[in-house]
Amino acid sequence: MKHILEVKQVTKKFVKSLDKTAKFVNYFGGSYKEEVVHAVDDVSFNIQSGEVVGVVGESGCGKSTLGRMIAGIMPLTKGSIAFKEKHYVGYVNDKYQQDHAIDLKIQMIFQDPFSSLNPRKKVVDIISEAPIHHQIISNKDKKSFVAEILNKVGLNTDAMNRYPHQFSGGQRQRVGIARALAVSPEIVVCDESVAALDVSIQAQIINLFLDLRKNMNLTYLFISHDMGVIEHIADRIVVMYLGQVVEIASTNEIIHQTNHPYTKALLGGVPTLDTTRKIYEPIKGEIPSPLNPPSGCYFHPRCKFATEKCKVEKPLFKEIAPNHFSACHLND
Repeated sequence: MKHILEVKQVTKKFVKSLDKTAKFVNYFGGSYKEEVVHAVDDVSFNIQSGEVVGVVGESGCGKSTLGRMIAGIMPLTKGSIAFKEKHYVGYVNDKYQQDHAIDLKIQMIFQDPFSSLNPRKKVVDIISEAPIHHQIISNKDKKSFVAEILNKVGLNTDAMNRYPHQFSGGQRQRVGIARALAVSPEIVVCDESVAALDVSIQAQIINLFLDLRKNMNLTYLFISHDMGVIEHIADRIVVMYLGQVVEIASTNEIIHQTNHPYTKALLGGVPTLDTTRKIYEPIKGEIPSPLNPPSGCYFHPRCKFATEKCKVEKPLFKEIAPNHFSACHLND
């Protein structure tokens, strides 16, 4: 398989600049500083054509920010993203560039299907708006076009004349999927796309994703905090902690040959049908603030294996086995 997407040293920082009051106080010897949130910190990985890559981590680790940058919705602070070995978005020779011809090839499905759909538009207009704007279809063909898309996501054609509030959560998510598919993308970024749904509906939507992948030759970046969902759908898993990637491997390796202590802790919290006695050990402590991340390994304040080296030196992200990468001093 060839790389369809290449993420290179992508970084995103949110900076809260000083207001006039703070600047005035600093002028007279104050010590106010700009607040910088390190949302995504030097992330690099590749996605193969037709692959499902899962991005997993606790809330606030930068998963959604990374997904929005890959979808071209949010600008990068540093780094670049390439689509089929062609520059898509990011910095080239210190100049920010975005190839808008690639925008339609990468689409996003959001977590909350209700807030991401226009409540004042009917489904037929929600789905056909982008294809008409980009001249993929004409206005007179929109009903037949939307009917075909709705059929692919498991909705009846009479749904096109209804508004978003007239659907259940699962049906609204299908409308969101249909909207993303309407411009014939090659990569779909799914940002917690099943998190707001009941478990039974989650299974239906996940199976729909897998069917669409097979029938439409789609590639997925599937973002979730639920390791159980990622385990079911992903071919490869990217584990993030506090804006950094700590482990990348195939799903089978992540599940059965886990390396990083943080990944082990995430897997330890997944409910199973195993009836043997098991002592659950939650990850100790709170996630450090991205405004002031720890020195050395970001995970060391919560890691039971942490040493003095972990507190002062950042571990290298390196290959510890074929196509299995991890950032932990235990590998030294």
